[in-house]
Amino acid sequence: MKQMKKRHSYSPRNVKITPLGGLNEIGKNMTVIEYGDEMIIIDCGLSFPENEMLGIDIVIPDFQYIIDNQHKLKGLVITHGHEDHIGAIPYLLKMVKVPLYGTKLTLGLVENKLKEHRISAEKHVVSAGDVFKIGSFEIETIRATHSIADAIALYIKTPCAKIFHTGDFKIDYTPVDGEPMDFGKLAEIGEEGVDLLLADSTNALKPGFTRSEKVVGETLEGIFRQVEGRIIIATFSSNVHRVQKIIDLAVKYGRKVAVSGRSMDNVVKLATNLGYLNVPANSFVDLRNTRNIQDKKLIVITTGSQGEPMAALSRMANDEHKTVKIKPNDTVIFSSTPVPGNEKTVSNVVNRLYEKGADVIYHDIADIHVSGHACQEELKIIHSLIKPKHFMPVHGETRHLIKHAELAENLGMNRKDIHILDNGDQLTLDKKKVSVKEAVASAEDILVDGLGVGDVGNVVLKERKQLSEAGLITISLGLDSSSKELVYGPELITRGFIYVKENAIFIEEMKAKAKKIINAAINEGIQDENAIKGMLKDRMREYLFQKTKREPMIIPIIMRI
Repeated sequence: MKQMKKRHSYSPRNVKITPLGGLNEIGKNMTVIEYGDEMIIIDCGLSFPENEMLGIDIVIPDFQYIIDNQHKLKGLVITHGHEDHIGAIPYLLKMVKVPLYGTKLTLGLVENKLKEHRISAEKHVVSAGDVFKIGSFEIETIRATHSIADAIALYIKTPCAKIFHTGDFKIDYTPVDGEPMDFGKLAEIGEEGVDLLLADSTNALKPGFTRSEKVVGETLEGIFRQVEGRIIIATFSSNVHRVQKIIDLAVKYGRKVAVSGRSMDNVVKLATNLGYLNVPANSFVDLRNTRNIQDKKLIVITTGSQGEPMAALSRMANDEHKTVKIKPNDTVIFSSTPVPGNEKTVSNVVNRLYEKGADVIYHDIADIHVSGHACQEELKIIHSLIKPKHFMPVHGETRHLIKHAELAENLGMNRKDIHILDNGDQLTLDKKKVSVKEAVASAEDILVDGLGVGDVGNVVLKERKQLSEAGLITISLGLDSSSKELVYGPELITRGFIYVKENAIFIEEMKAKAKKIINAAINEGIQDENAIKGMLKDRMREYLFQKTKREPMIIPIIMRI
């Protein structure tokens, strides 16, 4: 009689890492990590639409892989509160339930978003230095210096592999909050042994070190000391440390502080309530009550540092702001640098402010902004401390990821241990080897247009682009339902193609051409309505391109009479 084999409980032998956003792009950072039948998510961000994405509000990751595996989902861990790391959370929570883990300020910013979407979530507040478990994942949080308070890096342990995720970071030896990264802890983690490092690549092309936030404070103080008139300063609402410095300087130089812009107002209130902003009594004044305050006694902190059309600073520049009107004695400070793609919109706002006589100070003139991301020398420090067996660059466009990979190789890593992935690829890691499978998960851009999520795709965008470039022509006609002969029209209506009043002759020519095409279709015995529409669209498109070198959208409308 055969002896029954003793059954052993199943123990997974690998960890799977699947980025759903943040690779070969800037924004919508999101990474899935799986161990057996358990899964956690790191960040869930959005990105802003490119110029050709007409009418699109935001872009979020494709959640289908998470929806398909939601029975495994144990938690969402958030590294910090920037939009490209938290902006898509409400959209995810409308599809799956998942507890959120993050620091106090980060979860406060998330909660504001959840209230706007009228949803709720289970939330767990963690602090830098905490160790907590989510299923089989043991996670230790390490303080990270970034352009927002309460940012963390993550040391993730599973039974078969150890992963270090930097989040967004830079190395600042003189941070505003006086709490630099714990390099001793990073060295300790490196000595313990890290199987895979995922590291921020945003500034991998830039040599040297990122300058300290202290530099901005010194520059701003020099400006405050000299300026006699009103100061209007635009910065990112999430940069709480920068806002604190502005408040401190305002108090030092005897100025009242007013806030303009919904996001700035929300963040200032939240950060004050949570203790991240120290606001002396009577230092703030309601923007609506600033008319009685002397210009030399006032500073306005506002949104709009990226030239956003609806932001407060843009409305000031366009004379559309209800309360603040730009005057020749004003000094306007852009305490930021344009995000790639926003250079033109920022430049337009700067020019309009100059036209109104304001003195404008921006990144080309003074050191009024520093990056929150590590440059090459800082990346080298992290690699040297963590000493990973394998490395996967994250958070950057293709050029950033490749440059970061080269940097790691120059530090002595073997090229085969460096893995450049695309969104949707999957890296499998075990104690012996690493393998990569391409396109395991769908990772298409999901476009949000108003209340519509994902219902606008490439076809619709192509049509919008065509409409924006060449306009629209509708051709309406009536066909006898029995004889199939043309009894009405064709009538033409154009929008965005030509100015009708000055092109009456051309309109008549187009009508004649359309009539000729319709009669030709009838004479050829074509009776199917869709076939007639197709023939009319194709031949009119050829005709109009010959005449105008433009390709307007053509919509035939056929009525049976």
